[in-house]
Amino acid sequence: MTWGATVLTIYPEMFPGPLGLAIAGRALAENRWALEAVDIRDYAMDKHGSVDDTPAGGGPGMVMRADVLARALDAVTAREPARPAWCLTPRGEPLTQAMVREAAAGPGLILLCGRFEGIDERLFEARPRLRQVSVGDYVLSGGEIGALAILDACVRLLPGVMGEAASALEESFEAGLLEYPHYTRPQLFEGHPIPEVLLSGHHAKIAEWRRAEALKATRDRRPDLLSKPLAGPPKK
Repeated sequence: MTWGATVLTIYPEMFPGPLGLAIAGRALAENRWALEAVDIRDYAMDKHGSVDDTPAGGGPGMVMRADVLARALDAVTAREPARPAWCLTPRGEPLTQAMVREAAAGPGLILLCGRFEGIDERLFEARPRLRQVSVGDYVLSGGEIGALAILDACVRLLPGVMGEAASALEESFEAGLLEYPHYTRPQLFEGHPIPEVLLSGHHAKIAEWRRAEALKATRDRRPDLLSKPLAGPPKK
């Protein structure tokens, strides 16, 4: 069965966007995954296609309505009951590579893209299966860019999408560490040589060097990762 994604958004024209290019685009053309963008406004209650209203209690901006979003979400989940449903919001749990691996191993995803000041909290109370997810500690104009990032991260892990399956296992976050540095030709660039160990042909020493460099990069740049157990992707 093809891995599929349905994106609920008020800007369906943003999809596939960059996902129509490079490896994700090739995989989409080869039907290795499927993408559907659903316009939330199609589920509005009025002729104007309203999806938001003023915040209760006052304040700036607008809030996405729970009733409109519930109608859209229910329609999609009725068609794809097996797919997990995630909502893109800065109030969500941080996205991790483990979450990406789990999603890529399943039937697909339903992604709800938040906009404006946020979403009426009652949507999450009434639809507890809707998981709130954040792609980082910053605020975007909406969830669409986050949805693109999640889909790109998942699609590249699907069978047959990446040319070298092993390369996905050595990247940043796969083993709880940042990735080791990479080098290629020329051997000398503006006085900076390739580390000699990488030219030695000694695979054990190269692996040891790469592990040490990964630990060093993680310690210097993301020491928070070292407080978690180091673990790679699940064995098959």
